[in-house]
Amino acid sequence: MRILVVSQYFWPENFRINDLVAALCDRGHDVTILTGCPNYPSGKVFPEFRSHRSDYGKFGAADVVRVPLLPRGSGALRLLLNYLSFTLSASLVGALRLRGMAFDAIFVFEPSPITVGIPAVLLRHLKRVPLVFWVLDLWPETLEAIGAVRSSAILKLVGGLVSFIYNRCDLVLAQSRSFIPQIRKYCRGDVRVEYFPSWSDSVFDFSIVAPAREVPAGEGFFNVMFAGNMGDAQDFPAILDAAEILKDKKNIRWLVVGDGRATEWVRSEVDKRRLGQSFLLLGRYPIERMPSFYKHADALLVSLKESPIFAMTIPGKLQSYLASGLPILAMLNGEGAQIISSSGAGLSCRAGDGNALAAAVIQLAEMPVDARKKMGARGLALSRTEFDRETLITRLEHWFAEMANKDRRAGAR
Repeated sequence: MRILVVSQYFWPENFRINDLVAALCDRGHDVTILTGCPNYPSGKVFPEFRSHRSDYGKFGAADVVRVPLLPRGSGALRLLLNYLSFTLSASLVGALRLRGMAFDAIFVFEPSPITVGIPAVLLRHLKRVPLVFWVLDLWPETLEAIGAVRSSAILKLVGGLVSFIYNRCDLVLAQSRSFIPQIRKYCRGDVRVEYFPSWSDSVFDFSIVAPAREVPAGEGFFNVMFAGNMGDAQDFPAILDAAEILKDKKNIRWLVVGDGRATEWVRSEVDKRRLGQSFLLLGRYPIERMPSFYKHADALLVSLKESPIFAMTIPGKLQSYLASGLPILAMLNGEGAQIISSSGAGLSCRAGDGNALAAAVIQLAEMPVDARKKMGARGLALSRTEFDRETLITRLEHWFAEMANKDRRAGAR
């Protein structure tokens, strides 16, 4: 099949869409990606992209069509302009660069913002092919939850945009089961909505991986590792509260692998709370390096702020955590916490509760090693049944083929 992927983010930025495109190409599909210039999460266009732009026009067998955009920079206004610039550029420049190219389906990757759906809807109209929209972040609910938008009038306007986009899709995919009723609120009754979770984008074989040299050496530590985006949604104030409670426990060490909009604030808080010896900010590394960092971890931390919308969310890192075979510490509510608790893959506490997180860390650290290994094994088993990569991508292929065939039959009539 000829598949057009529309995503504001793509390689060399680290997002799961990279793995999906590679998998579709491996299965023989002809994939083209419409995307922007890589600038996430630093907010600046990657220097290597600026220097060798021609090296980024292919991703394996896939063609990459890039359109200009204003980099994220820093601050809310620059982020808004980043979103709007990609929307306008992908709709106008993108449509021109894709002129004359035929596709069987369009697939949209939407971790945020929802505006990525605008050029996709236009291209659906121009190409006259089915549109599949993968919702990984609910708008306008997330905007309200993180305090990015407080005006009810603006939230209502964004809700109208969401409805406009969803109702022009042939299939809307929800990253969690809890998302489905929220998505349906914005859809007509005939819009199809299906559950489609993420999978692990890492393969873990610790027997052949050397520990990351970037982690300071030391004996007797119990390492709690957070890997991924450091943003407002991840609730670092509560994580730092837990670290401060435990700072006299010299064997407890917090390792943060990643960065994001909250990085500088976290760094200043680490200094202010005098946590420099126990709370280490290691920076962001390519996805292929992550197993070498996970090899240092005794437990993996996942967190989201206390909010009804985040209680419906399965954090994107959870699938990779499960696939690592390591026990998980979860400070979150709802569907994500339920996955950890029901599977026995780790310990969970309520979102925003730094005291409870500190207690869970102590409980896990004092647990026999064999008990922690059993937790990790249960998580790995769940990863293979519920979040298996090959099974999920096969399901997506089936939906593509089903809609393309339906579209051809309708055209023939």
